[in-house]
Formats: sequence, structure tokens, C-alpha cells
Amino acid sequence: MSITQSDVLYTAVATAENGRDGRVATDDGSLDVVVNPPKAMGGSGAGTNPEQLFAAGYSACFQGALGVVARNENADIAGSTVTAEVGIGKNDDGFGIIVKISATIPNVDAETAKSLIEKAHQVCPYSKATRGNITVELAV
Repeated sequence: MSITQSDVLYTAVATAENGRDGRVATDDGSLDVVVNPPKAMGGSGAGTNPEQLFAAGYSACFQGALGVVARNENADIAGSTVTAEVGIGKNDDGFGIIVKISATIPNVDAETAKSLIEKAHQVCPYSKATRGNITVELAV
């Protein structure tokens, strides 16, 4: 279910200069990074890249969703981590991405961990935004 402008609690604003080979900064100055294509794509790899930034955002968002789910389930996720791997490659109309989300949840059994990440995938805003558009694999 989508939200309307009146539902918005916060809006992040970032501006890019020179696309994949330039700079990205937020309006509040909290993020200001050089972006370069990775060496695997013929770039210098000297800075970060959009895939790393997406992976960072997705993993943080998913960890937050995992926390919400864990509180609702009374599950202990202390010491847990979420890793997002974002791959980019050629497809029929240019390039596309694929994501693998891996969670390590040391204080629960494997079945509970799997259930928690599946439920987190249903409530995470990044997961909702990408659902049906890209392949997202979940792993524990």
C-alpha cells in the first residue's frame, strides 16, 4: 500500500553531480562522497558507488524492520547483523540489479531466524519498494 505526501514523516534529499563518476551529497551535509564505477565495471573504484550506497541503505532498513518484527514476536535479536549484497549486470534493456539479504541472528534457532527475516521482508520499506521489480534472495 502506498503513502500520500501527507503521510510523509521525513524526506531525504541527495544530489548527484556527474552521475556514476562524480559526487553525491545530502542537503544537510551528513553525506558527501565521491562516486566512481567499480573496477569490475571499468572504473577506478576509488570512491563508493550507487550499488554500495543501496546495499548500505537496504541493510540498515532491513535491520530496522527485523527489530520491529522481533519486538512483536518477543524474539531476542541482540547481536544480529544484516548484510545486503547488491549485484549489477546487463539485462535486455541496459542494466539491472539483484539483491541478497543475509541475516545472522545468534540468539534464535534457524527456523525462528528464517521466519523473522521473511516477516521483516514483508514490512521493510526497501523490500516493499523493490518487490516485483528485482530478485531479492533471503538467507540466514
